[in-house]
Amino acid sequence: MPVRLDSRDAGFAKSFETLLNSKREASEEVGNAVAAILADVKARGDAAVAEYTARFDGYAGTQGSFLVKDHEIEAASARVSSDVIGALTIAHERIKAHHEKQRPVDHIYQDHLGVTLGTIWTPVEAVGIYVPGGTAAYPSSVLMNAVPAKVAGASRIAMVVPTPRGEVNDAVLAAARIAGITEIYRIGGAQAVGALAYGTETIAPVSKVVGPGNAYVAAAKRQVFGQVGIDMIAGPSEVLVIADSSANPAWVAADLLAQAEHGGGAQSILVTTDHKLADLVEDEVWRQIELLPRAEITREGWEEFGAIITVASLAEAVELANRIASEHVELAVDDPQVLLPKIRNAGAIFLGHHTPEAIGDYVGGSNHVLPTARSARYASGLGVLDFMKRTSVLGCDPASLAELAPAARTLATTEGLGAHERSISIRLNR
Repeated sequence: MPVRLDSRDAGFAKSFETLLNSKREASEEVGNAVAAILADVKARGDAAVAEYTARFDGYAGTQGSFLVKDHEIEAASARVSSDVIGALTIAHERIKAHHEKQRPVDHIYQDHLGVTLGTIWTPVEAVGIYVPGGTAAYPSSVLMNAVPAKVAGASRIAMVVPTPRGEVNDAVLAAARIAGITEIYRIGGAQAVGALAYGTETIAPVSKVVGPGNAYVAAAKRQVFGQVGIDMIAGPSEVLVIADSSANPAWVAADLLAQAEHGGGAQSILVTTDHKLADLVEDEVWRQIELLPRAEITREGWEEFGAIITVASLAEAVELANRIASEHVELAVDDPQVLLPKIRNAGAIFLGHHTPEAIGDYVGGSNHVLPTARSARYASGLGVLDFMKRTSVLGCDPASLAELAPAARTLATTEGLGAHERSISIRLNR
């Protein structure tokens, strides 16, 4: 059953810590299995990828057959309804417009000594994006991963997506077409991450792998980090709703269930100042579950990981939210702007009663690839900067070198690095 806590109860601190530290992540067995898969892919390339794809996805592909051909992308797009194409186009336009505002600018200047300093930005050249699949298809994740990479200027984007029995979801391919992605492979799981990181006979390696996936994908990204860059280790999805008496209990319940239906450890938490609202929301959750097409998965998620916490004030609700550091934080209050500057740890914040988190999942424009498992304490959601590299620029002329040399030589000598000192002093000789 979902957890019910009240901050005024004597045992609240201990119970809250238990909730805070509950593990919803991959087991050690998952990590070991992934390590074996990655080693095999690194050693045998396409052959290993084919074997794991046949075993896990039921698709007995052969070398070179994993690439989705251009005509398949076009045919799939043609099969998608005009309503879906229209929705994907709106989403693409809004995501692109928002992410274009994130593009950094080069900055070169001279300081008072005449030293040239600055920063230049260059895109990551080859990017691999992982699009989840399996129990559901996620065309929105195609856009969320691909658009910021495109805006950053990545010259190559390779997309992998799990395809049970080799069938790629039409809407996923339509989203890829809209985003301008043509290099798509019908592979998923740890073997797909390994193929992107190490390369195979038919899949060239990339420089960075991004995108959410299941526990095996998360473990694989963790293990290939260093060989390639990654965006984050994405865990199960989560939402935290801060609500007071002004909130609509049916709306809050619907938002909690929108996360629970992801399954796989997804967590939904309500923090409210109103005991009556807490009871009404819980009743609504049980009522609405029965109306959902994924009722069984959603019920399991709510029963295992759901929580309702009542608190004495909104200030206390904010304090708990910052400790939880949820992927999504909804402010279901009449004046969310009052609380907004106080939320320090959140992947994304949703303002007011008319901003369900699901709008951010699809068409709001902000990115839905966000930090989970309390990593919002130190990490950010996916954006253009994830696909760019910052390079420092430094330039001295004879006068500025002479000005800085004494301090630099002193520090080099202090560290016992004579060659460093000499590389400076040799330039001072006339």
